[in-house]
Amino acid sequence: MKGTTRTRAEIAYHSKVAELGCVACRIDGWINKHVSIHHVEGRTKKGCHYRVLPLCAGHHQDGTGIDGLVAVHPYKTAFESKYGRQSDLIDYVLELLR
Repeated sequence: MKGTTRTRAEIAYHSKVAELGCVACRIDGWINKHVSIHHVEGRTKKGCHYRVLPLCAGHHQDGTGIDGLVAVHPYKTAFESKYGRQSDLIDYVLELLR
């Protein structure tokens, strides 16, 4: 996949973020620890590996998880309508990590 290589610090950060579980499931009142790291602004910009969200399959990519979940890909507008702007979700994740 295209993008910049992660540093050890970025890999460690992704591990901590993933331990939180899916941020969208958490908002829905569920705990789902099976997540992938979603890069909010892609993988090439400076600092991109810190602008991430932990999302389960169904909230990350349509058609990959439980039916009925709103996925950020390809439904970004619907996802943000339900869960809030991704930048605000990043702030929420940072709060949870404190």
